[in-house]
This record gives sequence, structure tokens and C-alpha cells, in this order.
Amino acid sequence: MKSRRDFLNKLGLGAASAMSIPLLSSFESSKSIEINERPQIITDIKPDLLVPKGNALKITGTFLDEISHDIPHQNWGEKEWDQDFAHMKAIGIDTVIMIRCGYRKFITYPSDYLIKKGCYKPGVDLLDMYLRLADKYKMKFYFGLYDSGVYWDTGDMTVEIESNKFVIEEVWKKYGHYKSFAGWYLSGEISRKTKGAIESFRTLGQLCKDVSGGLPTFMSPWIDGKKAVMAASGTLSKADAVSVQEHEKEWGEIFDGIKGAVDACAFQDGHIDYDELDAFFSVNKKLGDKYGLECWTNAETFDRDMPIKFFPIKFEKLRLKLEAAKRAGFQKGITFEFSHFMSPQSAYLQAGHLYDRYKEYFDIK
Repeated sequence: MKSRRDFLNKLGLGAASAMSIPLLSSFESSKSIEINERPQIITDIKPDLLVPKGNALKITGTFLDEISHDIPHQNWGEKEWDQDFAHMKAIGIDTVIMIRCGYRKFITYPSDYLIKKGCYKPGVDLLDMYLRLADKYKMKFYFGLYDSGVYWDTGDMTVEIESNKFVIEEVWKKYGHYKSFAGWYLSGEISRKTKGAIESFRTLGQLCKDVSGGLPTFMSPWIDGKKAVMAASGTLSKADAVSVQEHEKEWGEIFDGIKGAVDACAFQDGHIDYDELDAFFSVNKKLGDKYGLECWTNAETFDRDMPIKFFPIKFEKLRLKLEAAKRAGFQKGITFEFSHFMSPQSAYLQAGHLYDRYKEYFDIK
């Protein structure tokens, strides 16, 4: 045993000595490469696009989704929001829309009325922060109405009128002095067969106008297309999608009923397929022109084609949607929404890359 141990010890020392030579040589070699032959990172690559650059409607507005419903909260404070407004401004965004001032019991500002109704008192006044930042960056701010959640439970939009009568007056009295307060967003997300849609949007739109001296109002409904499935569903499409003809007939009736109380409509563009965009968009523009509503587009920057909900969209898909919006002659492009799905500081790494691809396409420095 002693001789065996001596043999192994000698063998180990010899092996170590033998191995040290190539290891040292390898270290010296890598050190030499690192110092003398380090690859240079190219920072000024210009993509060779196969399509014309910038041939699309730009995104000039975004929702602010602070009261999150089905996407993760990013837990930003004013420092992060200030930086995000700077990122928005850098690509030409001039309008921000608080998607809702509250959802069920969570609210964005210390509303005396809503707190008495059982809502939680917020730790900070997010509405005031957004308005101050909009003033700072010279943006227009649209206030999104309160969503009690009852509509989602019952399918009846008229229940949202009562609470918002008080909210509209309260908010205008307390925050209407801000220079950036430019309009109202009627936050109920409806489609073609929503019960009470015409009455609710006509009533709420007129209330907003009466209180604020006629400031504009807008809505962002969804097209009942093949991808109009519940977010909690495991499916990506459905068979009973609306036809272009049905869409035109039904939304013609809705637009006729709300004209004068609603100034613009930004249909969500993610519920139809990419080869359907031109057909539906042309109908939307035709209806807007007929009934006196500006036709915007809500260019969703999240992907509805993936089973994981929701991640930032592939730029090629966003490009197709924005190009179709330009062909249709839409007046403005807004998105849901910049901070999660397009911001360089988003929790999603892909969002910053989408921001970069967007800047390249529109040649934004």
C-alpha cells in the first residue's frame, strides 16, 4: 500500500507539472487575443430593409396602464415614470391616456367619492403625477373614467354611468387646471353587441363635455374578429368571427347613436388577422367620416398570436398594422401600451428591442 501511495503521489505531481505547460500557454494565448485582437462591437449598423422605411402611421399616443388588469405591474415610482415620458417624447409621442382612473377597488387618485364607496385609498396620487409629467414634457393628457368591474360581470354598460357622474365632476374640479388636461377617455371596452353601449357612451361623453367646456372624448372598442377571445382562455382564435359587412352595419348604428358626444374612435387592431386589416380599416374610416368621428387606430404592441399572454409584439407585425392604418387614412395612432411593451426600461427585454426596431424603421435618431 505504501509503494502504491508513493506511486500515485508521484504520478499526480508529474501530471500537474505536465498540465501546467498547456494551461499557461492557453492563458497567455487568450490574454494576447484579449489585448491585441478583441473584436470591435459595431454600434452604427444600418439595417438593409426590404420594404420602404417609414411608410406607415406613427404612434403618437399611448395608454398609461397603472391600474393593471391582466399584465404584470412594474412597480415604478416617479423617477421611472419621468424616464419613460422622456423615452416616449424621443419617438414623437405627444399624447398620454390614463386607461382608467380605477378598476374595482384600486384607484389612481384619492377620490372622496370612490373611497366612500369602498375603494382603497392610494398611497400616492398617480393622477397628479401623470399630469405634472405631461405638463413637463408638453404632452396632452386624456383622463380615463372609472371601471367598477360590474360591466365585466354583467355585460351591461349602463351600470357604469352612476359612479362616473361623480368622478367626472370631482376630477375636473380638482385637476382641470392642469395645462395638459386635454380630454377624456371613455374607458369601457365594448364591442358590437354590448348591452347599453349607445346610451352609456352618449351619456358619459356628453357629461365630460358639459363639465369641461367641450373638451374632446374618445373610445377604444374591439372588433369582434377571429382573435377576440378572453385573455384567460387557452385558445387563440374562434370560429364565430364577425364579417366585414356585419361590422359595418352594427357599428354604423352605434356611431349614429353616439355622434356629437364622442369625437374619436380608436379600434383595437389585434383581434383581426393581418390580411384582414385593409378591409376592416377602410370600413372604420368610412363610418368615421359618415358620422363625424375621427378615426384613430389602437396599434397594440403586445402579441395576441402566442399562448403566453402577453409579450411584446414582433416588429414585423406592428409594421403591417401601422402601414395599413396609413393606407386607410387614419388621423392618429395610439398604442396599448408603450411602458410594458415598447419601453427601453420595461420588465420585458424584448420591449427595448421593439423600441430600437421602431426607431430604425422611422429613421429616428
